[in-house]
Amino acid sequence: MKFPMSQPQLPDNVLLIASLFSPEKGIVDQTIAQLEGAFGPVAWISPEMFFDRTRYYEREMGWPLYRRFAAFQELMPPEDLVEIKLKTNAIEAGYLVEGKRQVNVDPGYISAERLILATGKNYIHRVYLGRGIYADLTLIFRRGSFRPLEWTYRDYAEPDMIYMFNELRRMYMEKRREMKRID
Repeated sequence: MKFPMSQPQLPDNVLLIASLFSPEKGIVDQTIAQLEGAFGPVAWISPEMFFDRTRYYEREMGWPLYRRFAAFQELMPPEDLVEIKLKTNAIEAGYLVEGKRQVNVDPGYISAERLILATGKNYIHRVYLGRGIYADLTLIFRRGSFRPLEWTYRDYAEPDMIYMFNELRRMYMEKRREMKRID
């Protein structure tokens, strides 16, 4: 009996997203504009949210923190996430005041199966991608909805956030269908 060897396959392009938060609302908007310059037009921006699920960033950034999410118009190859994270780190560095960040930018992507965030921090569920960047498997899509995992950040596991990510996935899936019709 012969067993077929797996063949490498390129994945579908994915929807680039970013979480941004800062104690200064204006910095979030400025940073979104910089992200558009780097990654193309934004297709969607969330309403402003109060970032209150953790006080982890308070000593560095201050309090309160305001957050927005953005999703970009053009789909991207998932392997671009390393370069995107390095670029967002450089954008953050442009807002340093006395060595402290004034904005945090967490890029990631939505695919049909998952939501991935990019990080520079290793952990048991994070897969090394290269150049000091890891992929954090944050949510998986199963039975019609994104589902949190035991390590999912609490805010990403909240029902309102799951709803938002499901809507972004719906937008992504429609964009994929449109692109396949064009091909």
